[in-house]
Amino acid sequence: MAFKLLYTTAGSTDEARRIGRRLVEGGLAACVNIFPAMNSLYLWEGRLEDDDEVAMICKTTEDRARQAMDAILEVHSYDCPCVLILPVEGGNPAFLEWIAAQVGSPRK
Repeated sequence: MAFKLLYTTAGSTDEARRIGRRLVEGGLAACVNIFPAMNSLYLWEGRLEDDDEVAMICKTTEDRARQAMDAILEVHSYDCPCVLILPVEGGNPAFLEWIAAQVGSPRK
């Protein structure tokens, strides 16, 4: 089985928690790590932006990565959210097995 990480950002910790809960409760991610303090510099519509954001790393399987991305895009507040699907080259076999066991079925 192949595994993926989704990297995304959110405008607030509350938004990141909402997105994370949706992914975990929906069986789209085994775990979502939320990093609440990040500053982002970027050009948007010709202007230099300097914003506080929240970074997120979502652990999932290759089979569910696109669905997880779609779920993020569906509820995200940004016009063009950063959502990247990154490959996992390896890792602790027991942890990877845990991800596989967690992803798939929606949680109650």
